[in-house]
Amino acid sequence: MVKCACVAAALLLACGLATARFGSALQQPAVITRDGSLVTLTRYVREPTPDIVLVGSSVTWRLKEEYFSLPRVRNLALAGGSPVTGLEIVAGQASLPRVVLIETNILSREADRALTEAFSGGARADALLLRPVRTAVAAYETWNHAARDAVQARAGHDRLLSQPPDTFDSKIYLDRAREQMNDGDPTAPARANAVRIRRVIDDLQRRGSQVFLMHVPFAPEIEDTRLVRTTREIASEAFPDRALWLRVEPPMGELRWADGVHLDERSALIVVRVMESILAARDGTRR
Repeated sequence: MVKCACVAAALLLACGLATARFGSALQQPAVITRDGSLVTLTRYVREPTPDIVLVGSSVTWRLKEEYFSLPRVRNLALAGGSPVTGLEIVAGQASLPRVVLIETNILSREADRALTEAFSGGARADALLLRPVRTAVAAYETWNHAARDAVQARAGHDRLLSQPPDTFDSKIYLDRAREQMNDGDPTAPARANAVRIRRVIDDLQRRGSQVFLMHVPFAPEIEDTRLVRTTREIASEAFPDRALWLRVEPPMGELRWADGVHLDERSALIVVRVMESILAARDGTRR
């Protein structure tokens, strides 16, 4: 027992010393779905403050950071989450991005209080002790899935955009999504979240950030659902200033939604290019 305790203590000491010496710069791999959110947010509080930040739900999560050609973009949209979560985390940092883009498609979900508390006020989710196995896996993943060269990535995106829209028939998914989005009344939670967003926007603007609201295009059938119509009415009423809105109006005939709600890769690229054409002209996105 004494030998076992000594070996365990030695291992813990070695892990502690390794963490103190090398830190925890390698991002630990996700194990469960919630880990994906932790990876995204941990990366945000560890790294230098970006120029542009997106917050929202899985609708905006599809607008991948690598699709943007503008520098220093971070997407804090959380799959299955609320834009309020990412927005309050951004506002909870001492340093703010120049531009914050807030998705208004889904306003009926509650903010994740646990994530907000964990990552606000400069909080960091660093491990106290090195995790040998997970660190080895993180090192392998970092080496095996290194980010593509920007020029190569841009060329790949251009090739995808040169192709015609996907012809996949998503009617079965579209019908299911319509049924779900016509069920229930989002009015009360959407109004409450609009009030919270208004309060945070005022704070961000006072501290020097430019803030814009945006509606990511849905399929026409989804735009006509109760959830989307009600949410748009609430958002328009709560934020009547047209200068506050980023009007994302891509050619709708070119867009496709693989599951009826979320943009496919080519469509997401089109939306990002439209967003960039608007943002590039604004002072807040300059280097």
